[in-house]
Amino acid sequence: MDSTQANPLKSTANPPLVDEIARLAPKAKEGHFDELRGNASSLLPHWKTFFEQLEPSGLSDLDQRTLELNRQVQDNGITYNVYADEFGPQRPWSVDLFPLIISPESWQEIQSGVLQRAKLLEGIIKDIYGSQTLLKEGLIPPALIHGHPGYLRSMYGANFHQRKHLHIIAFDLARAPDGKWSVLSQRTQAPSGLGYLLENRNLIARQFPKAYEQMHIAPLANAYRDLIDALKLESPAGPNAHIALLTPGPYNETYFEHAYLARYLGLTLVEGGDLTVRDQKVYLKTVRGLEPVDILLKRLDDEFLDPLELRADSTLGVPGLLQAIRAGNVILANAPGSAFLESPALLGFLPAISERLLGEKIQLPAMDTWWCGERAALDAAIPNLGHSAIKPTYPNGSGHQNYESALGCDLTQAQLDEWVGRITRQPDEHTVQTYIPLAQMPTWLNAFNLNDASLIEPHSYMLRVFALSNGPDSWQVLPGGLARIAGNDSGIASMQRGGSSADVWVQSHQTTLDSEVHPQQALQPKELVMRKRMVTSRAAENLYWFGRYTERSENILRLAKLYLENINSEYIPSRSLWTWLEHLCHQYGLVPEGVPSNFDQGDIRHRIFERTLINSLNGNEGVTSVGFNLNAMKRTASNVRERLSTEQWSTINHCIEHFEKDCLKATTFHDFSSSLAIDALKQASSSLAAITGAQTDRMTRDDGWQLLSIGRHIERLSFLTTVLDSAIEMGLLFNPNTDSSGYTALLNLFDSTITFHAQHQQSREIAPLVSLLVLDDENPRSLAWVSKALRARLSKLAGTERNNPDELTRSVTNLQDYDLLKLSRADGFGNFSELRNCLHAVSQSAWNISDEISARYFNLIHANEYSVQT
Repeated sequence: MDSTQANPLKSTANPPLVDEIARLAPKAKEGHFDELRGNASSLLPHWKTFFEQLEPSGLSDLDQRTLELNRQVQDNGITYNVYADEFGPQRPWSVDLFPLIISPESWQEIQSGVLQRAKLLEGIIKDIYGSQTLLKEGLIPPALIHGHPGYLRSMYGANFHQRKHLHIIAFDLARAPDGKWSVLSQRTQAPSGLGYLLENRNLIARQFPKAYEQMHIAPLANAYRDLIDALKLESPAGPNAHIALLTPGPYNETYFEHAYLARYLGLTLVEGGDLTVRDQKVYLKTVRGLEPVDILLKRLDDEFLDPLELRADSTLGVPGLLQAIRAGNVILANAPGSAFLESPALLGFLPAISERLLGEKIQLPAMDTWWCGERAALDAAIPNLGHSAIKPTYPNGSGHQNYESALGCDLTQAQLDEWVGRITRQPDEHTVQTYIPLAQMPTWLNAFNLNDASLIEPHSYMLRVFALSNGPDSWQVLPGGLARIAGNDSGIASMQRGGSSADVWVQSHQTTLDSEVHPQQALQPKELVMRKRMVTSRAAENLYWFGRYTERSENILRLAKLYLENINSEYIPSRSLWTWLEHLCHQYGLVPEGVPSNFDQGDIRHRIFERTLINSLNGNEGVTSVGFNLNAMKRTASNVRERLSTEQWSTINHCIEHFEKDCLKATTFHDFSSSLAIDALKQASSSLAAITGAQTDRMTRDDGWQLLSIGRHIERLSFLTTVLDSAIEMGLLFNPNTDSSGYTALLNLFDSTITFHAQHQQSREIAPLVSLLVLDDENPRSLAWVSKALRARLSKLAGTERNNPDELTRSVTNLQDYDLLKLSRADGFGNFSELRNCLHAVSQSAWNISDEISARYFNLIHANEYSVQT
C-alpha cells in the first residue's frame, strides 16, 4: 500500500483542510451532542474558523504541538494530585490540545442562566441564615438544611453588614443531545478550577495564536481584577485591604492552583498556622510582627475552618475565625455555612424558590432531580433508576452515607435491585437525577506509533463555569471555564478518575484586548497603594531552609566530585588526602558508616568505597546523598511556590530529573560508572549554579530573601570551617611543599583555585592559603566574606543601621580581629591551634545564630511579644 494512503496527514490530493477533518473525525456516539458538527454533517462555523487558521501546515504539526504542550506543563510544574503524598510523585496536569469553543449565542444562554442562579443562591443563603422564610413557607424541606452537616448554626443571625455571603460560585453544566445546557451541580464552599483554567488558557492560546486572535476570544483577566476590587469595596479597609488566600497546604491535591492564584492575584498565600485571632480580628504572623488581614479567599472546606467551633481535630484552620467573621472584622470568600447549597437534592426545589425570591422562572434548568426523602419523589425515582444518576444527598457529610455516584445505565439488574433496597431503607440519604449522555468534543490523539487509527476522537465532557462577584449586588460570569473530559466510556468526567481538561474559548463580538483601557479611564489616575510583601513565619522558615539545602547540595556535590576525580586521576593520592576525603564523605552522609576504606583493602583497585559512593549518589536509605538534599531543596521550595518564578521552579525540576537519570546510567554501566558519575555531578553543578543565580538575581530583597541568603551563609560557614579544621587535624597541611595534593584539594573544595593561582601562582605556603580562604573579604568563598555578608543580611533583617547593629548581628565572628601571622603559625606537629580556635569560633557563632533565628522568627517562642503592626 502507498505510504501516502497509509497516513492521512500526507495525502497528495491536498483536499481542503475542513473537508479532511470532517472525513477524519468520527461523529459523536449516538445520543450525544456533537460539538464539532452539532446536528449537521459538516463542521460548525466556529470550528471551521479554528481549523482554517491551521493552514498551511494543517494537521501535520499537531503532534509536535502536543509534545510542546506537555513540555510546558512539565516546565511550569502544573500538577493535580489525587492522593497527595509528601514523598510521592506529583501527577502532571492533563490538558488536551484542542479547546472547547463556545459560540456567542450559546454563551449568552449560559451567561444569563448562571447570573440568575448566582443571585438566587445568594438570596437563599441570606434567607436561611436570616428570616428563614423559605423554611417557614415549606419551599425547602428542613432536613435538607438543619439535617445537613454543612449548615452552621453558629452563623445563624450573623450580621454581615450588607455584605455578600457568596463571592465565587462554580456551576457544572452538561449539554443535552438537543444542544441545550443543563446544571448538574453547584459548588460554593471552595470551588476549584480558577487557577487551572488560567494556565490552560496560557498553554493553549500559545499553541494556536493565530486562531485565538482571529476568533476574538473573550479575555479572562478583567473578571479576576473585578473580583478583587469587589472584595476590597466590601471591606472597611477599602483599597488598602490586605487579602490572603487560605490554603490547606502543599499536600492538597490542588495546591498548585492555590500557589498560582496567589501569585497571579498578588495575594499572600497562608495556611491556618500562619494566622491568629486577637480581639476578634485576624492577624498574619510575619517575621516583623502581627499584620492585620481584612479578607480571606479560602480554599478549604468549612468544617476545617475553626477547631474551636467546628472540627476539633482540624489543624488546617484558625481558632476563633468564626468569631471574627461574626464580628464583621474579616471577610471570608465564601462565607462559611454554604455547604448545604451543594447538595444535589436542592436542585429540585430551585424553580419554586426562584419564583418566590426573584419573581422569575429558572432560565437554565437542572436535570430532573428527586430527593428520595419525600415519598412522592421516591415513588417517581425508583422506576427511572436505570436511566438516572444516584448521588449522595449529603456528600462527604459526617454522620451520613458517603458513596461514589453511580449511573443506572452501568448497573446490572442485580445491582439495580440492591440500590433499590438501599434507597428504600434510607431514602433521605439518596438523590436521583436524570442522566443524559454528555456532549462530546473533539480531542487530538497523538499520532506517533499509530497506524490507521483516528487522529481526532470525540470524548464526553462536562463544563465548569464560574460566577464571580463584581459589586455589592452584581455578578459576572467568567467568559470561559474548565472543560473536564472523560477518560473512558463511563460517562463521568472527573479529574480524580483519570480524566483530562480543555481550555474553553468563548467567542466575543467585541475586539477589545484584555490589556486595553478606555481612553477616559486612562485619564483618571487611581490612588497608588504601596504595600510591602509580607513574609509569614512559615514562608520565612521554608525560604531559610531552601537556602540551606541549596548550599548543602552544592557543597556535598563538590565533595563527591573531588573524591571521584582524585581516585580516577593519573596519580594515586597520598594516604592523608585519602583519609581526609573518606572521612568527609562519611561525615556528610555520602557513604554509610562501616564501608571500608580503599586503602584498608590492601589493593586500591578494589574500590569498594568508590562503588558505594556512586551507588549512593541518589540514595535515600542510610545516606544523606546529593539526591536526598536536592529533593529536600525541592520540598522546601514547593512550600513557597507562589514566590518562585516558573523558570526557577522548572530549573529545580530539571536538575533533579536529569540527576536521577544520570545516576541510573552510572549504576547501570559499571565499566564507565566513574566517568558517568562525574558527568552527572558536573551537570547537576551547572543546574545548581542556575538555581543560585535565580535566588541571587531574580528574587525581591524582602525579609524572605534575607533569610534565604542567611541560610546559605550559615551552611557555607559550617561546611568550610569543618573542611579546613579536619584538614588540619589529619595533617593535610603539615608539609604542603612535599605533598601538595591536600593543598590543591582544599582550594578545590573552597572553589578558590583560579583566584589563588592568579594571586599567588604556584605557591604552597600556609600564609597565602589562610589569607585567601580565611581573611580575604573579597573572596565570596572565604570565611571573612561570608561572615561580612551574614552580618549585612542580619542587619537588614533586624532593620538596624550598620553602625548600630543589634545583638544578633554583633554575634557574627569578626575575622578582621585575627592576625594572619598567628593564624599561619604551626605549633607542634602542624596543629595550627590559633587557626583551629578561630575556625571553632566562626562555626559556633554560626550555629548560635541559626538557633536564635529559629527561636525569633520560626518557632514563635516569643509569640507573646508579637506586636500588632498598624
